[in-house]
Amino acid sequence: QLSESGGGLVQPGGSLRLSCASSGVTFDSYTMGWFRQAPGKEREFVASISWSGSTTYYQDSVKGRFTISRDNAKNTAYLQMNSLKPEDTAVYYCAARPGRGSSRYSSPADYDYWGQGTQVTVSS
Repeated sequence: QLSESGGGLVQPGGSLRLSCASSGVTFDSYTMGWFRQAPGKEREFVASISWSGSTTYYQDSVKGRFTISRDNAKNTAYLQMNSLKPEDTAVYYCAARPGRGSSRYSSPADYDYWGQGTQVTVSS
């Protein structure tokens, strides 16, 4: 089970840190990903991180602004979002993919487990 938190309303240029808490799974055996879905649009990949945290993968539009990380001792993944833009407004979902492979999984179909989502709104 995955549960996101940390969303909210922020002004352009601001920051938010999303958290994804996991329970009932062996967290360090999963690649973790973050996706987002804006109204009327398909769910899109944001970032992913390997089971150990050693490799990460980002969508081009968030490189240099967002950072994905994880703390396996706390069974939690994070998405630090800086320099937020109005186009970052969406519901953000975390997802888990079983296996200790690479982090380069960017399709929603690659992931087996999903959280319920947390709303991020960037607006002045």
